[in-house]
Amino acid sequence: MSIEYDRVERTTVWSPGPGCHGGCGALVYFKGDKVVKVEGDPCHPWSQGRACPRLLAYTQFVNHPERILYPLKRVGERGEGKFQRISWDEALDTIEYKFKEFKDKYGPESVIFVQGTGRDINAPLTFLAYAYGSPNLSQLGLSGQSCYTPRITGSCMTDGTLTVADCSQFFEDRYDDPRWACPKYIIVWAQNPTTGCPDGFYGHWIVDCMKRGSKLIVIDPRATWLSSRAEYFLQCRPGSDGAIALGMINLIIQNEWYDKEIVEKWCYGFDKLKERAAEYTPERVEQLTWVPREILYQATKAYATSRPSAIHWGMPIDMNPEATYTAQAISALWCITGNFDVPGGNVAARGAFGIAMWPINASQVLETYGEEFVKKINEKRIGAKEYPYIANTRLYIQPDLAVEQMLTGEPYPIKGTYIQTSNLLGGNAADLNKHHRALMNMEFNVVVDVFHNPTTMAIADIVLPAACFTERNSIRVWHTPAQAIRKLSEPLGEARNDWEINFELALRFNSELRKKYSKVEDFFDEKLKPTGYTFEELIEHGGWVFEKEGVSVPYYRHEKGLLRTDGKPGFATPTGKVELYSTQQEAWGLDPLPYYAEPPESENATPELMKKYPLVMISGRRSPLYFHSEHRNIPWLRENDPDPIMEINPKVAKGLGLKNGDWCVIENDRGKCMRKVKYNLAMNEKCVSVPHGWWPPEEEGKGPSYFGAWKYNCNKLVLSQPGSSSGYGGGAYKTVPVRIRKLEPGEDLGGPEVGYGAGQPLTV
Repeated sequence: MSIEYDRVERTTVWSPGPGCHGGCGALVYFKGDKVVKVEGDPCHPWSQGRACPRLLAYTQFVNHPERILYPLKRVGERGEGKFQRISWDEALDTIEYKFKEFKDKYGPESVIFVQGTGRDINAPLTFLAYAYGSPNLSQLGLSGQSCYTPRITGSCMTDGTLTVADCSQFFEDRYDDPRWACPKYIIVWAQNPTTGCPDGFYGHWIVDCMKRGSKLIVIDPRATWLSSRAEYFLQCRPGSDGAIALGMINLIIQNEWYDKEIVEKWCYGFDKLKERAAEYTPERVEQLTWVPREILYQATKAYATSRPSAIHWGMPIDMNPEATYTAQAISALWCITGNFDVPGGNVAARGAFGIAMWPINASQVLETYGEEFVKKINEKRIGAKEYPYIANTRLYIQPDLAVEQMLTGEPYPIKGTYIQTSNLLGGNAADLNKHHRALMNMEFNVVVDVFHNPTTMAIADIVLPAACFTERNSIRVWHTPAQAIRKLSEPLGEARNDWEINFELALRFNSELRKKYSKVEDFFDEKLKPTGYTFEELIEHGGWVFEKEGVSVPYYRHEKGLLRTDGKPGFATPTGKVELYSTQQEAWGLDPLPYYAEPPESENATPELMKKYPLVMISGRRSPLYFHSEHRNIPWLRENDPDPIMEINPKVAKGLGLKNGDWCVIENDRGKCMRKVKYNLAMNEKCVSVPHGWWPPEEEGKGPSYFGAWKYNCNKLVLSQPGSSSGYGGGAYKTVPVRIRKLEPGEDLGGPEVGYGAGQPLTV
């Protein structure tokens, strides 16, 4: 036995810890009850032993001396950074009292339940919000709910389901499974998946396919490791993805590269799509997108005539103007080329064994809670009256309208927030000042987190300590397989599993739940019934199980009646076909066909403005060392990515008098932030690129600094307003007009409310 450790445990990873969307396998090494090493599990079918830097640095995360380990309540003014340790009983009693008071006076809709990314929080937060009775679930701060939701809803309008690139991830034997075929081409669209774990999809899967013969087409404003290895690189103008997709559809139809049998049998509205796409000639697409027409033609032909081929897409699609329509157009590509629901193409991604861990879309909520409940929450859910998508698809609120309502109290007052896995002031919130004012306007804010951050320091009244992934039980059914996350040691201090925190509060708000569940594992057992295992049995089985046949096993499910609830062949759309012309959108009074919309501030929409702000800031460049606003306090990770940078073409930088390593100011009417210049020869001369979520934890935590959030956070410069006719999408994080200058000695970039333009559109 090694002297370095005395036991090794196997589990599935999900947050808190690495921060990501999770699903990989880990071997966790203990000395006593202390985690001393973490490695990837080579036996795990998804990750196959791979581990990101954040997982490898987990020992520094879980054992960090600044972890929040006990419940805290604010004892000074908000922003003073003064908190006092309290007991769990006092913390939960206080939350229960305040939320029941709001419910009695203003209704349960007066509390917004806020999550961050799609980590292991959707289910427990939904469970709590609906137990309390609130219809208002949100990624507050994320303009347009512009993460995943527009892609999901847009593709559902077309083929009735969430669809992903097939890299053999649905089979336990992976690449050796005889049912799978390697994609001939993979279009990597608006993402660099090798630097993260996006939405349950691993970047190394694409590399594995490349090793087996897949060629790449990369569509991205930024040059990436994958673009350097692509057969075709379409370096496009930020926000122009919809025009590219429609231009590709036009080329496919005009050159008859589409699958005629599939189109005739399974597609609705082909002729109408043909007419719409004809508007997007190669010449027009080149003008709109910066992509040379020859490269557009060659890349489109390669994809459409090399079957099977797949498309993997990323979050910048969600941040397009009219993002749901962009998602519709891209979805149409895999449908008309016959690359849908086939080996090596794009396949419907269903929950393992058909399990919906959290009822997030309208049909799931209807099935779980009933018609009266859905009707009731839509009467009060923010944005449901204005946007049919919000009332009928994925049941999140419209966050831009929510922040306005928090400030105005119209049409009804918002009195409190429950914020879990979201450092919105340090991470995703467009227009920090507006969101800061809105949260300061609340009577009571609860934040559940692992570390103090700009959000806890600025607005929290109660802070609850969350347990890390090795300290908690949970299950994961996000695609297949069904997996168990098991508690390997007791949490440090008094930290608690997010599930246990929310479960206890839910039982307090809805005593009927006590008749059904005595502990959270009872809920897990209920969800896992289709697998034939209880939670404990799944652990004993090895931690995961694949469905042998059924709804989560891919290929030709539309022919077998596995994509519709009525069991009939076809797709989960009103016509039962792929709807290239959406009858659902037509019924809602929306354009039934995909179309392109120009970014609200751009060289085409506001040419005079671009003379004042000649560069386009693309925010959100991912680092493999960090997950959104997390991990800046982890020494191994920070050492390798120490500074908030701005990538810029050296020619442009030298013209501005900026050297590599200089500190500069990025600014527009809405604000300014400071960044360190990093030369990048591959950057388009019209663009600069910045990572988001920067707040150096070594800077002062209390206000007005809040760990430097207002100094470094690029989101101050982002327009905050509904950016899509669907209510989902259009957050203008990738298309921000800016100018760059050198940082002046002693220049004060200020804290909240200092020298900023209240989030309004830019002016000439």
